[in-house]
Amino acid sequence: MRHFFTLLRAELWKLLINPSTYIAAFLFLLIMGFLFQLILLEYANDPKEESPSVTFFKLFFVPVFFMVPLLTMRSVAEERASGTIETLMTVPVTATEVILSKFCAGYIYYAALWAFTGSFHYLFFSFVQEDSIFDPYPIIGGYAYIAISGTLFLSLGIFASTMTRSQLIAGIVSFSLVFGFIVIGSYLDELALLWISQPAWVDQLAQHTDVIQHSRDFSSGIIDTRAIVLYASCSLAFLFLSILVLEYREGGA
Repeated sequence: MRHFFTLLRAELWKLLINPSTYIAAFLFLLIMGFLFQLILLEYANDPKEESPSVTFFKLFFVPVFFMVPLLTMRSVAEERASGTIETLMTVPVTATEVILSKFCAGYIYYAALWAFTGSFHYLFFSFVQEDSIFDPYPIIGGYAYIAISGTLFLSLGIFASTMTRSQLIAGIVSFSLVFGFIVIGSYLDELALLWISQPAWVDQLAQHTDVIQHSRDFSSGIIDTRAIVLYASCSLAFLFLSILVLEYREGGA
């Protein structure tokens, strides 16, 4: 891993000079700001016991669907299409260093975008009534879930980018993988009702892969270690598969 930080700096620089990076940031902040405004308007018309921050984190998947493909579709596919990946793999770097540097660069930018949304909560609690009780735990739990789940979503995007030389195809595959994990995982128990006799393992699997429920638990202050193990193990698995694909297709050592 001697060249990891050199590659990481190069990947961060490419993100900073890439127009799609700023398009992703603009769309992300625009959508999340709009959603937070709608949440506040709804609470103003119909107050609820649940904090607006909890509702905000329940909608985390809305920007993830487009942000992850935009951040990852160029990572390997663009270099393969331009032929620079062959040059990169001939210098003394490993496929592990290449994949991890691209993953970490995307994750740093992903985390930075979500960090900007912290200003929404700051502004909200700055203008509420003074006798309102500020509960930081839903916000801390919500951002903890964002950080943990982001490792898996970005690893899915990196894996999709290693499979093809077309950025468009990489983006579509990345979107499909993220969409499938979030939607199918969250509604697996309802899909299982179509079975005549539902096996017990299906119900257990549905409880472990319910992404929406994981988000609700974390933003409510409930830290489920099973969710942490799920995201960590799956992200490591897809990063490992990405390394294998890159080594097989490009002959990386």
